[in-house]
Amino acid sequence: MPPLHVVLYQPDIPQNTGNIGRTCVAVGAKLWLVRPLGFQLDAKHLRRAGMDYWPHLDWEAVDSLGEVEDKLPGRNWWCLTKTASRLVWDAEFSEGDVLLFGSETRGLPAAVLDAQQSRNLKLPMRPEVRSLNLASTVNTVVYEAIHQFGGTV
Repeated sequence: MPPLHVVLYQPDIPQNTGNIGRTCVAVGAKLWLVRPLGFQLDAKHLRRAGMDYWPHLDWEAVDSLGEVEDKLPGRNWWCLTKTASRLVWDAEFSEGDVLLFGSETRGLPAAVLDAQQSRNLKLPMRPEVRSLNLASTVNTVVYEAIHQFGGTV
């Protein structure tokens, strides 16, 4: 069983997905990609995005967030959004949790955030910063979760 499930909702930038995939390989997490994607998943495009380690990645592309929910029943879901009032450091992560991240340009849909308000989290940032890079955010949150539940590689 993967220690974490990282879900990217309609990611736009292949290089971010590549970096996130690398983080997932590093810790043994499973990566879920919810379509539509802003890039293609064929070998040529994966290589161009620096995803040459992709064969080592446990990943799955699905057509809806509901498919992920159906395949991961009973898990804790955490939604990452800059609009949350709760910080990542205040969450209590457990092995098998689901970390949900929105697209680089649109974030997560309001309906998803409204349904998970008690599980919406953010990283602290000053108001001068509009947003953080998705890959950097995923990396920070994944390693905080692994640190909390004592996950090892």
